[in-house]
Amino acid sequence: MIPWLRHPLDPLPDTRLALPAGSDAPGLLAAGGELTPQRLQEAYSKGVFPWYSEGQPILWWSPDPRMVLFVDEFKLSRSLRKTVRHFAWDKRCEIRIDSAFRRVITACASTPRDGQAGTWIVPEMIDAYCQWHALGTVHSFETWIDGELVGGLYGINLGHMFFGESMFSHRTDASKIAVAALVCFCRTHGIGLIDCQQRTVHLASLGAREIPRSEFEQGFIPRIREPSMGDWTYHPAMWAQLETDGSEPQRAPIQESGP
Repeated sequence: MIPWLRHPLDPLPDTRLALPAGSDAPGLLAAGGELTPQRLQEAYSKGVFPWYSEGQPILWWSPDPRMVLFVDEFKLSRSLRKTVRHFAWDKRCEIRIDSAFRRVITACASTPRDGQAGTWIVPEMIDAYCQWHALGTVHSFETWIDGELVGGLYGINLGHMFFGESMFSHRTDASKIAVAALVCFCRTHGIGLIDCQQRTVHLASLGAREIPRSEFEQGFIPRIREPSMGDWTYHPAMWAQLETDGSEPQRAPIQESGP
């Protein structure tokens, strides 16, 4: 049995109480409660996230192992490097942050995925993360071409930590370009770790890997205690971060782009 959160002030359980591997729902920690910014803040501060389908109660998860991307381990294939370089130099192409958050999360919910029927990004979750976005905690990285939103991702920033949630692509590599931009932004601002929650082949191809939950918690807790980012603007100079060798993140000088 897992705890049921019946009152808004009921705290989430210790993550060590999540259902273990081999159970029917490995990583499931609790059920119930509300999707308020306050509850979400508590959850992500403990490495817990909501994940459920239409018709289910709110389910809270803390999987073990945990899929993460250390930004200095980001893998840029030869073909993707070529695509990103072309994108960075093409004046018709642009990375924006937070210019169309609701459109991004809605696209993440509605874009079909191979091997997946339906979506866990239910309407109440869209509304809750939009409220949290309005408070400056949730952000979207967006790929625009010729003034059209063609891909992107969204996630949560606490201190020097980014928790990735979902991504979408309406053109080839559009979501990968957004991930590359997120990595550049994180390297520029000293954010060394991106939570990816659970393993997918797509994330593994970009350098993400699984680590024990205990190691994840030891790594992210000090990071969320750092001051959160203030300037969520993507500058073209940040693309230079992909030219580093990956052994040590470097901070590129930020230059304002022209009109």
